[in-house]
Amino acid sequence: MDSRTQRILIVDDDAAVQVSLALLLKQSGFETACCDNPRQALEALAKSPYDLVVQDMNFSLQTSGEEGMALLAQIKEKYPALAVLLMTAWGSITLAVRGVKAGAADFFTKPWNNAQLIELIESTLELSASLSPQRLNRKALDQQFDFSAIVGEHPKLLRVLGTIGQVARTKAPVLILGESGTGKELIADAIHRNSPRATRSPVKINMGAITPSLFESEMFGHVRGAFTDAKADRKGHVACAHESTLFLDEIGELNRSDQVKLLRVLQDQSYQPVGASRPEQADIRVVSATNQELAELVASGDFREDLFYRLNLITIRLPPLRERRSDIALLAEHIITGVSHHYGIDPVTITPQALEWLSAQPWPGNIRQLKQTLERTVLLVGKSQLTQADFIAAEQRDDGGAHKLGVDGMTLEQVERHMIGQAMEQHRGNISRVAQALGLSRTALYRRLERHGIGAGADE
Repeated sequence: MDSRTQRILIVDDDAAVQVSLALLLKQSGFETACCDNPRQALEALAKSPYDLVVQDMNFSLQTSGEEGMALLAQIKEKYPALAVLLMTAWGSITLAVRGVKAGAADFFTKPWNNAQLIELIESTLELSASLSPQRLNRKALDQQFDFSAIVGEHPKLLRVLGTIGQVARTKAPVLILGESGTGKELIADAIHRNSPRATRSPVKINMGAITPSLFESEMFGHVRGAFTDAKADRKGHVACAHESTLFLDEIGELNRSDQVKLLRVLQDQSYQPVGASRPEQADIRVVSATNQELAELVASGDFREDLFYRLNLITIRLPPLRERRSDIALLAEHIITGVSHHYGIDPVTITPQALEWLSAQPWPGNIRQLKQTLERTVLLVGKSQLTQADFIAAEQRDDGGAHKLGVDGMTLEQVERHMIGQAMEQHRGNISRVAQALGLSRTALYRRLERHGIGAGADE
């Protein structure tokens, strides 16, 4: 951290918000300046440097948030290294999530909790300082940390690795967000492997696979005689993760009643085995992951706000494969080597033309789909060098494939209709998820559905 006083620019048209934030930040040792609108904000940034911008999303009677998004875009274009925190109401969570995807560091809601907000601002400033462009190159990161299981050099991935390097040695809870197949478990492993807890094995739990009736017994264990089948004492996942990392996968699947029980563990690191007379202590570091937007689940009432804030002190958002296409060739060559080794077959290569073709595919299933496609093609084709035609032939031979990639002989219109249809089938007609998978806005997707005569499915 810099020894000088850090400067924060507050952008909000509500004078009461400006005064409250400025006072809170001044008490915490920051220097602040306030602006009423985007024009003033850009003028202030042009005159002197700031370490952080805290901006509202609405500056007029219209509450679409487009003014806030436009300001964010201008700041990131002119000052790409400057961190931005967004302010929003719970009713505008979808807009805030859109802002984070557009480059904001994070967001918080109004009214805010003072302690949580200062914690968020401090962690954002620390991460921003550590992720300077000159420090974000793969060679430099690999010299400092063990990222051997993670392949890629795209700037979005390097920012993820830089964040891991900054937070791994701490005990801070980390929330990993990303579409299915983007490698969230690999990121959790990297956090653990680069932490002081690496000498002990992490404990991994799929929260969607634990039934509510077994939640307490699975998580906290039980003592002998606690229920009919409890023939002996049994340690739960929390106890097993003592002095290690507890990885909670699919955290968004946890029901409300079990969320309360998990919250108690995170608040004071204590738990009580089923049937025990007193609580036990466990020194755990929690890393959680989900392909859902937890903030949106909070807004809809399906996820507790207090648990959300306990889990996401640091949020890592993984880019989908379509946003890091330059890594696809590296990933393909890494995967194909692993497949050859796993099945004990001679080394297999991929022609440059085939790599280019693979890099152009949409990959709605992300890295998991790429791996499945490569593995299937190696096994079905049985050649030492794979061409584009080999991948298409393997797809055509696999009647049960979830995502068909072969498009030879199809017009551009047919290819588009084909990919939209596949995405609609994969996401069971959920328009929001289909649009996200294809990199389209919902409006653009609706236009294409109408043009191709594809019926719109469920919105949620």
